[in-house]
Amino acid sequence: MKTDKKGEVITFKVDGNLAQALSGLPNRSEFIRSAIMNALDRACPLCKGAGMITAEQRKLWDAFMAGQPASR
Repeated sequence: MKTDKKGEVITFKVDGNLAQALSGLPNRSEFIRSAIMNALDRACPLCKGAGMITAEQRKLWDAFMAGQPASR
């Protein structure tokens, strides 16, 4: 896949309510990028994103996968 310095353009459709909510943001692209990255960070690694985990659960999962004892 070829990408340049600007990155890859990805488009998607939204309903009217979401479009209206996004229209008032000063930088929609940055908001959407941030929201997607946050959602990906919270995606459950066991069910491949069908569920969500908290930041604390993510720390425990990362420690488990690294073979380290988890501390709370």
